[in-house]
Amino acid sequence: MTAEDGRTDVLTAEQRHLNMSRIRGKDTKPELQLRRLLHAAGLRYRLHGKKLPGSPDLVFPRYRAVVFVHGCFWHRHLCPLFHWPKSREDFWHAKLTRNVERDRQTEARLLEAGWRVLTVWECALRGRLRLPEDEVVRQVRAWLEGDDVSGGVSSLASV
Repeated sequence: MTAEDGRTDVLTAEQRHLNMSRIRGKDTKPELQLRRLLHAAGLRYRLHGKKLPGSPDLVFPRYRAVVFVHGCFWHRHLCPLFHWPKSREDFWHAKLTRNVERDRQTEARLLEAGWRVLTVWECALRGRLRLPEDEVVRQVRAWLEGDDVSGGVSSLASV
């Protein structure tokens, strides 16, 4: 079987479809890890706010704040965990660019509605440059409880 760019794909179309269908949009390992850490620290939240733009992973109504846990690949975070795919480069460039643009639009809509937004990147939770777990909790707590000086949007990453 050949890919669109003429290179041979080692998987059949059915195998590729099965692999891609198993990529989760919610309850990912980084998200579950962050939820476990924050819950153990006494922070309470709601999951996947379906009534809010972008269905944030964690909603903290008390603080009027939401948290997204973004995978570095899927949301094109320029860190050691991200690399451009070597095959179907046009497809991946367009797809990942759309994801980033959708993230920006979602953040803008949440800000308009009066919510603060924090993005916790996958690299903060895993990989060789990950932050210590207690540091992740400390930074999230400080962001939730602190005065917002960033215009409502913040980010937590290892780099």
